[in-house]
Amino acid sequence: MLIKVKVFPGEKREEIIEKEKDSFEVKVKVKPERGEANKKVLELLSLHFKTPKNRIRMVKGGKQRNKIYDIIEK
Repeated sequence: MLIKVKVFPGEKREEIIEKEKDSFEVKVKVKPERGEANKKVLELLSLHFKTPKNRIRMVKGGKQRNKIYDIIEK
């Protein structure tokens, strides 16, 4: 399942907001340095979808705010 994620790094709170079934906004505390924000987004998505991190893969947007992730179903 492909999902669109818009990331907001450097926020005061960490949260996932579901805009549509396949579109999310993710707020993280860490700054977008050395891939730290991407790691935190992956961790939050893993908790939200209750799936291991190795079953979530970034398809597009490594250095951009708008990203596409693939959630690999069982």
